[in-house]
Amino acid sequence: MKSTHSLALALAMAISCGSAAADTKDTKQSMLFDEIPIGSWSTSAELGAITTSGNTVGTSVTGKIDARQELDDWSNQYIFSGYFKEDETTNDDGEKVRERSAERFSASAKAAYKLMADHEKLFVLASHVNDKFGAYTKYSTLAVGHGSRWYQSSDKSVDVEVGPGYFSGTNDAGESEHGLTVRGAAAMKWKISQSAMFTQTVSVERGTSNTHSIAETALSTKINGTMQMKAAFSARNDTRVPDDKKNTDTQTSLTLVYSF
Repeated sequence: MKSTHSLALALAMAISCGSAAADTKDTKQSMLFDEIPIGSWSTSAELGAITTSGNTVGTSVTGKIDARQELDDWSNQYIFSGYFKEDETTNDDGEKVRERSAERFSASAKAAYKLMADHEKLFVLASHVNDKFGAYTKYSTLAVGHGSRWYQSSDKSVDVEVGPGYFSGTNDAGESEHGLTVRGAAAMKWKISQSAMFTQTVSVERGTSNTHSIAETALSTKINGTMQMKAAFSARNDTRVPDDKKNTDTQTSLTLVYSF
């Protein structure tokens, strides 16, 4: 009799453990490749630098911090990035001097409230850019809207956002501009392999006087569990700029990314 009770108890424990393992497996399978667990943070810091000497002397540095927070009802994201470039030139007196030829800092914060349907969200976004040598030396945006996932598979996803906003900016000529905008944005992720990820992002803010667009194409490859190498091409475009400025600024970068 005692052995029968022991056998029944062991069988019950085995079934219980098996159910728990199955639940854990289902939870892992239900997590999409670009999601993070509820109640946690996902942060990445990237840095790239180029120094040249000889006939051409200069230094350029680019960096970015991207922090995402996932809560039961909210998804939050905070981004800070910076870029500067310094070149050595010869002035009218024949002296070699270093001059800053690029200096841009940007920061943004987005809070998205999750709706009942999967990947349906209402968001509010605030961003600010200081660009000393850009067509707009200052550019601030406040936008609200609706975001949804248009496509999802085991290795690809496409997210789209749209909504109204307001911008305030100062162009290189010192003229201030502000007004209402309509903002649209899209982000595509493609997990090429266990160690490689391709991303494409684009955002367009259309106002009464200017259309402001930002796009980035990037390919990241893992070096180890926390380090990645990222190659990216980004472009910023404004339809209305001062006569001595170009409409589009581009940047090609190769950076190391540390995720934690």
